[in-house]
Amino acid sequence: MTELRKLTPHSAIPAEQARRDSRQRHLLRTFLPEMIRLERVLAEAPGQVTVKTLSRVAMKHIDLPIYRVDLGSEAPDAPVVMLVGGVHGLERIGSEVVMAWLRNLLARMSWDGHLQALLKKVRVTLLPILNPGGMYMNQRSNPNGVDLMRNAPITAQDRSAFLLGGQRFSPRLPWFIGDPEQGMEAENQALESVISELLPGRPFSVALDCHSGFGWQDQIWFPYAYRRRPMRRIESVMALKLIWEQAWPEHNYRFEPQSRHYLTHGDLWDYFYKKINRSGEGAFIPLTLELGSWRWIKKRPRQLLRLDGFFNPLVPHRHRRVLRSHLTFIDFLVSAAAHHENWLPHSDEASMLREAAIAHWYRDHH
Repeated sequence: MTELRKLTPHSAIPAEQARRDSRQRHLLRTFLPEMIRLERVLAEAPGQVTVKTLSRVAMKHIDLPIYRVDLGSEAPDAPVVMLVGGVHGLERIGSEVVMAWLRNLLARMSWDGHLQALLKKVRVTLLPILNPGGMYMNQRSNPNGVDLMRNAPITAQDRSAFLLGGQRFSPRLPWFIGDPEQGMEAENQALESVISELLPGRPFSVALDCHSGFGWQDQIWFPYAYRRRPMRRIESVMALKLIWEQAWPEHNYRFEPQSRHYLTHGDLWDYFYKKINRSGEGAFIPLTLELGSWRWIKKRPRQLLRLDGFFNPLVPHRHRRVLRSHLTFIDFLVSAAAHHENWLPHSDEASMLREAAIAHWYRDHH
């Protein structure tokens, strides 16, 4: 693995591009144009941005990098915001949402004094395309046929959804979990390396993993996916939900634990949440943005004729609308992280919010 390094227009990304011959560049333009757009954004990024190549995914004619992007405070006790996209290769819009926010952020860094002050208080880390091989192959799984969101060493406590909840039958079927007991897939190991290095000991951290393909409405999911009982610090999620809704009451997100819909084996964020919060220090809230793709299909049923039409808005104006629709929520997460001490609940307030959360989200299960 390479080391973190300062990114200038004449170093990391151009060097990566120079490794590719004309055929490889053609393959990227054809099958993974998102990587080209990401590298273009990073090549023009200011010097405060650092980039690391976490791993490479070897395809037949090309190796695809998994990039990590860092900016903001380097203080070891600064709160962290982590954005992840492209876990499922078919859900390209998830990566594009992360990249759209990154473009917006980088464009403002030179002149936005409020943003400059904010970034002195918070660390931002992005993995915009975690599964470049799956995206290159236009499939949900990684090139080994493993669904990365079913690949953590954690098992559902109740009956999971058949196949959808994770299956061991074959990598030729969707939702194959692989063999996590023998070690997670390389892409997930890359993500785990970042989380293990970055999050322990922080007073607060939040992750947003961007997906699509479920429901009529955009949803914010939080753990657990492997059981229906509340997560250990559910009061923190309730507090975050309340300050968001107080500031933006017109929002269109539905906040829910994923278990309200179905249980799964091997959920990455269940695994990381339990791992980071086991120490009892600080607070880590992993969130999943699940874009409601069914409404795109309703408005344009012919999208069903294309595999990527199930998961992505294919009409240009809808695509642009999606990219701009989530900038506010991600900006909110950065501000909430930077000022976590002003809203994270303590003592009596925490008990009250925990009871409210259980009544709000889990009443049907008790």
